[in-house]
Amino acid sequence: MRVLGVDPGLTRCGVGVVEGVPGRPCTLIAYYVVYTDPADDLSLRLLHLDQSLTKLVAEHQPESVAVERVFSQHNVRTVMGTAQASGIAVLAGARAGLPVQTYTPSEVKAAVTGSGQADKAQMTAMVTRLLRLAEPPKPADAADALALAICHVWRGGTRSKLAEAADRVRRGGAR
Repeated sequence: MRVLGVDPGLTRCGVGVVEGVPGRPCTLIAYYVVYTDPADDLSLRLLHLDQSLTKLVAEHQPESVAVERVFSQHNVRTVMGTAQASGIAVLAGARAGLPVQTYTPSEVKAAVTGSGQADKAQMTAMVTRLLRLAEPPKPADAADALALAICHVWRGGTRSKLAEAADRVRRGGAR
């Protein structure tokens, strides 16, 4: 399974692409950070993010997209930009006809490190180890995006199979 992970941000949006199967180490395909200039108009920043993510989805042909779920922060301005970037990421996947799954930071931390309370340094170290990289991916936004993609490979397949089974039951066609 090839997954494109997105750590949404309006100024810095991390993107990571991995391939793998549940229970096995993933393989790094690529990682990026899409930057927008805070001095630019919001509409231009969102357009640039949309064009960049659409291009990366087309280039890497993932089977699904994993996006970090926006959580409440104390700084409303920061959470608004993150939410807007998240919406663009979800849209880029949906526009390509791909399944899009969101994960909370705690879910990603637990999947990658075994602890939902892991800090950035622990996350980056585990991503580096799990992908067998010579050095940590930088900046942290890229490492976070790779962690999202790894999380989805390991957890998303199971989650989608459960959702499909539940949907069959709801439609009366349990198998």
